[in-house]
Amino acid sequence: MGRIMAIDFGRKRCGVAATDPLRIVATGLGTVATSALNDYVKKYVAEEGVDAIVVGSPTNMNGQPSDSMRYITPALQRLKKVLPADLPLILYDERFTSVLAHRGMIDSGMSKTQRRDKGVVDTMAATIILNDYLQSRLYADNCPAKR
Repeated sequence: MGRIMAIDFGRKRCGVAATDPLRIVATGLGTVATSALNDYVKKYVAEEGVDAIVVGSPTNMNGQPSDSMRYITPALQRLKKVLPADLPLILYDERFTSVLAHRGMIDSGMSKTQRRDKGVVDTMAATIILNDYLQSRLYADNCPAKR
């Protein structure tokens, strides 16, 4: 069983998170300049044995893709070209992840100055996306309707 990686795309930088090899804990890896993301992900996948990449999909309240998808879609297409063909890229709804990241920062006692660091917010958002994805898979695998 390999790791699952998550990416919170941004125009300037991307938050990145990954699970441990047993897929129990999601940990923020930091931020990467969007221009350097493909090289970073390619190297991480090769070194760490990643089985899937979850990408935050910005969605409006009505469930439709947000305007941000117009720059995320081409970035994903470029990323796919540098990764193994059988490595799945999974779009996952990222609504409210930035809000949850800010709330988590406040709840953990981070100072106002620390909370202004957008890199920390991006990393936390990627971690939240990955945790939410893991929880959704756990629920789907244990859903009574599947029994």
